[in-house]
Amino acid sequence: MTTQTFITVIMGVIAQQMREDSRVLYMSTEPPTELIDEFGPVRVRRAPIAESAMVGMATGLAGSGYRPIVGLNNVAFHFVAFDQIINQTARIRYMSGGQRRFPMVLFSYYSNGTRTASQHSQTGFAYYAHAGGLKVVSPTTVADAAGLMQSAIRDDNPVVFLYPRRVDTEEEDVPAVIEPVQLGPARIERHGTDVTVVGVGTIAREARPAADALSADGISCEVIEIRTIVPLDMVAIRKSVLRTGRLIILDESFPTCSIAAEIAASIAEDGECLSALKAPIQRVCTAPVPVPFSGPLEDVVLPDRDDLIAAVKKTLDTPLAAARD
Repeated sequence: MTTQTFITVIMGVIAQQMREDSRVLYMSTEPPTELIDEFGPVRVRRAPIAESAMVGMATGLAGSGYRPIVGLNNVAFHFVAFDQIINQTARIRYMSGGQRRFPMVLFSYYSNGTRTASQHSQTGFAYYAHAGGLKVVSPTTVADAAGLMQSAIRDDNPVVFLYPRRVDTEEEDVPAVIEPVQLGPARIERHGTDVTVVGVGTIAREARPAADALSADGISCEVIEIRTIVPLDMVAIRKSVLRTGRLIILDESFPTCSIAAEIAASIAEDGECLSALKAPIQRVCTAPVPVPFSGPLEDVVLPDRDDLIAAVKKTLDTPLAAARD
């Protein structure tokens, strides 16, 4: 085991993949000096502040046999490149009839909880999930970040990889030998019988301690960490809901058209799951307002452990029949 942060382990994986495969390239407005020193300015490009140009170049490189990684820093910086990302990157493999592969990674952090105001404090998950043609990854732990980045680089489709800056300074144990983590399967972090808690993104880290606290009151929570937003592991969620009969989704995105909304709708559309529900589905999300710069106000707007605990207790106290009345 080694102790690493999100960014150190991710950059370590990128460097290792570049050593193993000469087709892997990296470009960013701020590429790490260590990467430039090891691989040179041809494979590691320092780009101008022109995100649309970077994504366009990467898409062309991906279609020409390379495996580019584009470091776009904050997820909000993606938005100026949306024409390239949505109309080109997300569509181009389909438009080639599957004849060409487009392996590339758009790599960024999201900054909820870092006191960086509303333009930077948004996850962006749902934008990319809605696009069609993109795989979307958001690791919860540092070890997951290592394995998922390895798989993202090796995947033959464009992957949007979003990690949480809020916990970037926290160190966690990572295996000395990093194995790929398959894009798709969720992880059951804790088994339980009373309620299913599905965590999306870094806020999923609050689900386990919340479940530990609730266990003192005799409440048994099953905790599922999504990790990969597209493809979404509805099989694991469905199986859990059929066992517990209750579902809460924890997602630090705005609730409207969120991944939390998609999960809730998918369970509601499933006749067997709908029949198994003992209480209304609940979402614990960021308030649907721009995230304030003020620390105390940001703390109110973003969901936290206490919000999740309150939601679990509410769903146990609100049987479906009572909700209908």
